Amino acid sequence: MFQTWVIPLILSYLLGSISFSYLLTRYLKGVDIRDYGSGNAGATNTMRVLGKGPALLVFFLDAFKGIGAAGIGYLFSEGNQTVMMACGIAAIVGHNWPIFLRFRGGKGIATTVGVTAFLAFSAALVAGVFAILFIILTRYVSLGSLIYTCVVPVAMLFLDYPATFIWLSLLITLMAVIRHKQNIINLFKGQERKI
Repeated sequence: MFQTWVIPLILSYLLGSISFSYLLTRYLKGVDIRDYGSGNAGATNTMRVLGKGPALLVFFLDAFKGIGAAGIGYLFSEGNQTVMMACGIAAIVGHNWPIFLRFRGGKGIATTVGVTAFLAFSAALVAGVFAILFIILTRYVSLGSLIYTCVVPVAMLFLDYPATFIWLSLLITLMAVIRHKQNIINLFKGQERKI
């Protein structure tokens, strides 16, 4: 139990707590990204502060955190998919509430993409198509992010993924809604930032 669950979950959380957007803006500009733009330590705010190239780098590094966490779960549990998904969620929690940054991090979407694409590629692909479509049509990244996290569990249901995956993905959806609370309010008020 301790080796199969506790250790990999802690390691995954710590991996998720590494904030690449924070580190990159510190290195390139000598500033804390959380003091600029939306105040979010993630890829979208990195694009606002540093540009598209660094933002793309941050997105992929954050996504790889999710894949790495699932890999940690695989190594410690001998391939138990529930443990792998739980470790992915631990990485998302780490990204959102990083211990290294006093629990003030990002919104976890890139890490979510990494976890879901690695463990449920078909569902992630369907969700990704919807998310990209909404971003292109509305230019709201936050809306596309929410669409992605909401469509994943629905796609999992229709594509016959294990019930544990569906329930755990609903937890990811809940975290995304919590982290996007202000964005949701801004969308209803017509005050959300576009790209």
